[in-house]
Amino acid sequence: MRWRCKPACRTPDYPMPPVKRSLLRVKSPHGHHRVTFVELFFDLVFVFAITQISHTMLAHFTPLGILQTAILMLAVWWVWVFTSWITNWLDPDKTPVRVMLFGLMLAGLLLSTSIPKAFESRGLAFALAYVVMQVGRSAFFLVTLPKSETGHRSNFVRIVAWFTTSGAIWIAGGLAEGQARLALWIVALGIEYLGPLVRFWTPGLGATVYRDWQVEGGHMAERAALFIIIALGESIVITGATFSEASWTAPAIAAFVIAMLGSIAMWCIYFHIGAEAGSEHISEMEETGPLARLAYTYLHLIIVAGIVVSAVGDELLLAHPDGHSGVKEIIGIVGGALIYLVGVILFKHTIHGRFQLSHLVGIALLVLSIPLAPNLSPLAFGALTSVILMIVAGWEAWSLRSKTPIDPEIEKS
Repeated sequence: MRWRCKPACRTPDYPMPPVKRSLLRVKSPHGHHRVTFVELFFDLVFVFAITQISHTMLAHFTPLGILQTAILMLAVWWVWVFTSWITNWLDPDKTPVRVMLFGLMLAGLLLSTSIPKAFESRGLAFALAYVVMQVGRSAFFLVTLPKSETGHRSNFVRIVAWFTTSGAIWIAGGLAEGQARLALWIVALGIEYLGPLVRFWTPGLGATVYRDWQVEGGHMAERAALFIIIALGESIVITGATFSEASWTAPAIAAFVIAMLGSIAMWCIYFHIGAEAGSEHISEMEETGPLARLAYTYLHLIIVAGIVVSAVGDELLLAHPDGHSGVKEIIGIVGGALIYLVGVILFKHTIHGRFQLSHLVGIALLVLSIPLAPNLSPLAFGALTSVILMIVAGWEAWSLRSKTPIDPEIEKS
């Protein structure tokens, strides 16, 4: 009979080496990881952040105020989308990852509450919260990676270096005041938005290779779509809150209906075809990194920005439906819809490889409506904008009603 050593006979001189548990998601070819509840919980902080941004823009509706709000919007999006990349690789159901997300939520709440006075008394608080989120999350990923994940490790050595560099400029901006803060934060954002474009090229290390950017496409597409829902939800909240405080006159009720129809049309334009087609397309790709970078990291920012600006337009519409359509109303009402359609058509172009006719016509109609604004009330101008969006949504639904979203023979919509 063969003699076997039981665990009790092992001497203390030869302990079994500890096995480091990986926090990475289990990969499956062309699989689709579900969005976890903790990721949805994390997103709640950004519901508040988007609301803060739209309110800040409305309160500082000047060229300088719009520029400052745009900087804050870019920062909020960047911290959210990089976290989505991280949770595409890490498993949020693992306790350390959840704890990391809870820590990010705490810092994110500080970030969000600092937004209205980020260019006043709370600049340093905003900068510190932002840097802690960007550097801390990336460092956590790097530290917890198994040594065997050489691709991810080399990638995040570069990313930590980039975020540390920009982070120093963010903090310097938080300590500065006035135009100096604005200039420093623009430089910091420029560095961060340049990073993925040059694949985080770092002296001595070079640039990251695309195979180290592989993501689970379905999960990335779903995360981006959920952020669109967050932005649309914020728009609906503003519509409801403003209408609840207004006198329920006929113009106010009409403005409420028009604002809601505009939000519904925006939902249809993105979700009826685009979201599902994008998810299917990226899920079937062999190299997902480049598309995830372009379509879901950069182009979705334009879509979200359009919704945020439209939310401001809805509030202006509901506040003075029968007033005068000035520059603010033009930017908010038609500008938001225009930015949104541009973002959506660029996103869909990455999927289908063509510019959809319905969207091009919608963009042209919105541009042509701008000269009419001074002769129209916000109510009439908002109605015209919502009708154009509904035409785009209906045209696309009709032309694609019997086609599959990714059919190469699909006719022009």
